[in-house]
Amino acid sequence: MATSPPNENTTTPRKKDRTHWLYIMVIVAVFAGAAIGLLAPDAGIALEPLGTAFVALIKMIIAPVIFCTIVLGVGSVARAATVGKVGGLALIYFLIMATFALVIGLVVGNFIHPGDGLHLTPYEESGGGDDEGGMVAFLMSLIPGDIPVLPTLVLALLVGFALQSMGKAGEPVLTGIKHIQAVVFKLMMMIMWAAPVGAFGAIAAVVGKTGWAAIGAMATLMGAFYLTCALFIVIVLGGLLKIVTGLNIFLLLKYLAREFLLIFSTSSSESALPRLIAKMEHAGVSKPVVGITVPTGYSFNLDGTAIYLTMASLFVSSAMGMPMSIPEQISLLVFMIIASKGAAGVTGAGLATLAAGLQSHRPELLDGMGVIVGIDKFMSEARALTNFTGNAVATLLIGKWTNEIDLDQARATLSGQSPFDELSLQPDVHGASTNASEGGEKEKVTAN
Repeated sequence: MATSPPNENTTTPRKKDRTHWLYIMVIVAVFAGAAIGLLAPDAGIALEPLGTAFVALIKMIIAPVIFCTIVLGVGSVARAATVGKVGGLALIYFLIMATFALVIGLVVGNFIHPGDGLHLTPYEESGGGDDEGGMVAFLMSLIPGDIPVLPTLVLALLVGFALQSMGKAGEPVLTGIKHIQAVVFKLMMMIMWAAPVGAFGAIAAVVGKTGWAAIGAMATLMGAFYLTCALFIVIVLGGLLKIVTGLNIFLLLKYLAREFLLIFSTSSSESALPRLIAKMEHAGVSKPVVGITVPTGYSFNLDGTAIYLTMASLFVSSAMGMPMSIPEQISLLVFMIIASKGAAGVTGAGLATLAAGLQSHRPELLDGMGVIVGIDKFMSEARALTNFTGNAVATLLIGKWTNEIDLDQARATLSGQSPFDELSLQPDVHGASTNASEGGEKEKVTAN
């Protein structure tokens, strides 16, 4: 018993430190790129290949990410659907809320038009010197080309349903795809460590071309995104929680304050998964409901990511001077509903899904993603916090709908009359996570 806490403490800080340094490097790169773009515009524009190369690396990994996450996501649907009323309610609720969040992102994006006035242009190799142009072209040619996304998506859905129909015979294949997914996500993490370089080049180039207009547009997008997430939590999630259970969203946010701090430091809601399981059980929701709803929500209830995907897509299309028509936006919304499933808790997965959506609908817009790379880390915390809050609210709602929640205990917990015992967290959570949410824990380990 004395050796268990040190092991936990030595593992968690290591993960936090790595993510923390990446976050700091991206911030420094963004400010340095903006400074160069303002002070030396020509030099900033010359750095554009750095951002273009990073986007090319993201494009390279899109198809493998989509294939693995969709195949395993279909398998998750099958597993959740077999657990009866709770799983069915969870899936229907998550699908409705994700669609609603995507629609909100589209509405806000169409209302504020944050990318207007930037007039970004796709990167083209200049004719300034054969040696320089040849070297850039050579380095860019080293990055493998991208694989078409829509055929990959269709193939992944067919493979997922085929494996689902095979039952136990298909489980070894699903296990193999999980291992492949681990490699793909490891490669994604390696690519994300190049994000500071890509952000530096992209921000320097766009600020060099458009000056303060670029900074204002990025600030507008970030401000609108944070405000949209906050209103979604307070009004939409808070309203549902109050109507269905009578509980107060602000008391729930206070109850989960420590988890929010953990998420803010790691930019991933996955880091707080065990604590959410323990706290929802302490709040009066039955263990079976928590064990089914929380892990399923981590793959299917990505409200913050949904808002981000649609707002960022509209930002890029406006910045490139190629606005999407309403039919294109609806088609993109349907694609995002499918493609965003199963990639929870993985750094860079949201960026890859955004790139997949743009590539499948308007490939010419991918060159404008460099700006998003620079500010993506600034928005990742809001995404993670919104996703996490959505999962907590969903657990309480489904507990109420299935009569598997002690509302008196929930009120006492949220009001502070029945405080959560932090000292009992580790043994309780390990038991809960290994018994009730084995799939969620496995994904967490894989992502690391």
